[in-house]
Amino acid sequence: MEEKLRQQPSNCIKIVLFGPESTGKTTLSNHLARYYNSIWVPEYAREYLQNKWNEERKTCEPDDLLPIAEGQMFLENKLSKKTDTVLICDTDLLETKVYSEAYYTGSCDPILEKYALENTYDLYFLTYIDTPWEADDLRDKPDERELMFKAFENALIKYNRPYVLLKGDKKERLELAVKHIDKLLKNKK
Repeated sequence: MEEKLRQQPSNCIKIVLFGPESTGKTTLSNHLARYYNSIWVPEYAREYLQNKWNEERKTCEPDDLLPIAEGQMFLENKLSKKTDTVLICDTDLLETKVYSEAYYTGSCDPILEKYALENTYDLYFLTYIDTPWEADDLRDKPDERELMFKAFENALIKYNRPYVLLKGDKKERLELAVKHIDKLLKNKK
């Protein structure tokens, strides 16, 4: 199982969109991949949990976290082989760790935690809560956006992850993200 959570080596710059639910991560991931004519890694948890909801009318439980993490890393490792420029990740295992601790009394499976901390990325974009809340079958914390944002920001600080805070509308976020990714690409050459 541990092998399934390990990040495989790649030649690309890896960017993570990171933050609470309904803050524009998927939209921006898609726009960035299109802008760079590259690839984005969708959030596996979304598909997994939507299927669970559709089939069982159940939400995420602690036993779901390792299969979600395995699915996320499978997608990331597979898609990272398809680009040598930039890979946009709609989430990572550190995000799964933050959710685990927020929802399940501060705990996280030790194996998930190990790889959440070992896997590395070139830059995180922390998405702020200044986007409108959009309800769906899976989102459930509209009144705790600030608390969740702080949990995500604290994780980036605690684990010394390089990050940029993204605020504003879609255009402002895209422009700031492009500016920072362009710097990484320039330094890679």
